[in-house]
Amino acid sequence: MSDLKKWLPEDESFWQTQGKAIASRNLWISIPSLLCGFGVWMLWSIVTVQMLNVGYPFTTAQLFTLTAIAGFTGATLRIPSSFFVRLCGGRYTLFLTTTLLLIPAVGTGLALQSIDTPLWVFQLMALLSGIGGGNFASSMSNISFFYPKKQQGLALGLNAGLGNFGVTTVQILVPLFMSYGVFSLLGGGEPMTLLKPSGTVTGTIPAGTETWIQNSGFAWLITLIPLAFLLWFATNNIHTEEVTPKLPKAITAFSIILAMLGIGFFTSIIGLWLILPEAANGSGFGIPKEIVLLAVLFGTVMLLKLLPGAIRTSLDRQYRIFNNKHTWVMSVLYVMTFGSFIGFAAAFPLSIKVIFGYSHIMVDGVMTHETTNPNGPSALTYAWIAPFIGALIRPVGGWIADKLGGALVTQICSAIMIACALGAGYYMKLAYQSETPEQYFVPFFLIFLGLFAASGIGNGSTFRTIAVVFPKEQAGPVLGWTSAVAAYGAFYIPQVLGEQIKATTPEYAMIGFAIFYGLCLLVNWFYYLRKNGEFYNP
Repeated sequence: MSDLKKWLPEDESFWQTQGKAIASRNLWISIPSLLCGFGVWMLWSIVTVQMLNVGYPFTTAQLFTLTAIAGFTGATLRIPSSFFVRLCGGRYTLFLTTTLLLIPAVGTGLALQSIDTPLWVFQLMALLSGIGGGNFASSMSNISFFYPKKQQGLALGLNAGLGNFGVTTVQILVPLFMSYGVFSLLGGGEPMTLLKPSGTVTGTIPAGTETWIQNSGFAWLITLIPLAFLLWFATNNIHTEEVTPKLPKAITAFSIILAMLGIGFFTSIIGLWLILPEAANGSGFGIPKEIVLLAVLFGTVMLLKLLPGAIRTSLDRQYRIFNNKHTWVMSVLYVMTFGSFIGFAAAFPLSIKVIFGYSHIMVDGVMTHETTNPNGPSALTYAWIAPFIGALIRPVGGWIADKLGGALVTQICSAIMIACALGAGYYMKLAYQSETPEQYFVPFFLIFLGLFAASGIGNGSTFRTIAVVFPKEQAGPVLGWTSAVAAYGAFYIPQVLGEQIKATTPEYAMIGFAIFYGLCLLVNWFYYLRKNGEFYNP
C-alpha cells in the first residue's frame, strides 16, 4: 500500500517489525531526489563562472545576480513547501516537486545554446531553479515523520547531508559534462570556445578549448526521469492524524501544491523587482535587502492563509508554530549554519574567480581588477571541495549531537565559524590588493574548508535541537520553516559578497558575518546551553 494508515515509529515493536524497513526505503529514495533539487538550485554557481569564461555579454555583478535570484526564489518556495506534507502527503509532494525540476534543467540547456540569449531568459531560468531549493523543506518535513525521535538526528542528517551533496555534484560533474559533447547526437547544440581558462576537478582547461556549456542543464535528465518513476512507485504517504489527516487524491494534491508554489513565485518576483540593482531589473529602488526579505517572508505566509477551505484550516493549525518563540530562535541559529553553508556554496566559485583569477594592479593611482592572472587557481577545480566537506560531515554532526546534545555542538561550531570568517576576510583583503593574489589562495582556501566543516556539523546539531524542543506535530513544519528562513543565505551572501567585491572591500562582508555568528553564539547559550534554560540540552 502506498498510503500508510498506521504509523507508530515510537512503538519499538512496530518499528522493528514494520516501520524501520519502510522508513529506510523512503529515506534512500528521498536522498537522491533532494540531491537533484540542490543540484538544479545551485547550478548557477557553476554556470555563471563558465559564462564569464565563454564571454557572455554580462557583467560580473549581473552574473552574481543570477545566483542570487535562484537563491532568493528557492528560499521563498520553502515557505509553502514546509506545509505540503501535512496537506498533500509525502509521496505526492516529492513526486511532483522533483518532476518539476525538468523545466529549469531543460530550459537552462536551451538558453545556454546561444551567447545572444538575453539576460531576462537566464533570470527566468534562475527563478525556476528555485523549485529545487524549495524541495528541501518538504523533504525534511517528510523524513522527520518517518523516524522516532531518538534516530531523527542521524536520519535528518543523512537526508540533508547527502542531499547537500547536490552542491558538490553540480560543482564536480557539471564541469565534466561541459567538457564533452555527450548530448550532441540528441540535438544538444554546438560547442562554444573558451575565451578564458576554465577547469574541471582534474585540472585547468586552456583558453581556446571547446566547451558545451548547455550540458549543465541537460545532464540532469539522466537522473530526474528515473527518479520520477521511483518516487511514484516506491514511496509512501503517511495517512494518519499526526501527519496527513485528510489525504486528497493525487490530482487534487498536485493542484494544491502548484497553487501554493504559485504564491511563492509571485512574492519572489515582487521581492526581486524591489531588491535587485538597476543593472538587473531596470528599476533600482534601493530598498534595503533586509526589509524586502522580511516583507517577502511574511507576505508569503499571509497570502497562503487566504487559500480557501481545508487548506486554510490545515494551515491555521500548522501556523501555531509561529506562536512559539523557539521557532524564531531556531530560525536564527539555522541561518548561521545552513544559511552560511548554502550561501557560501553559491558564492564560492565566482568569488575565487574574481578575487584570485585576476591580478589587482595600480594604473595611474587607481587599483584595477580586470587583468587576467595567468597563475590564478581554477574556480571549477577547487570550489567543489568546501561544500563537499560541509555536506559529508553533516550526518556526523547529527550523530554527534544525538550523543552529546545539539546545543553544545552548535556552540562549538559558532566559535569556529567566527574565527574562520575573520581569517577568510583577512586573506581576501590581502589578495584583492595584490598583483599576485595566488600567494594567498592556500590559507584562504583552508580557512574556508574549516568554515564549511563547522557549518555542516552545525546543520546537524541544530536539527537535533529542534527534535528536542518541539512536539512531533510541530517538528516537521518547524524544520521546513527554519530551512526556508536560512535558505535566504543563498541570496544574501552572494549579494553582499558581490557588492563588497565591487566596492573593493570583500573583507567587510566577512567581518559582518562574524559579528552575526557571535550573536548566534550568545542566543544558543542563553536558550539551550544554560543549565536553567528552558530547553537545556547540552
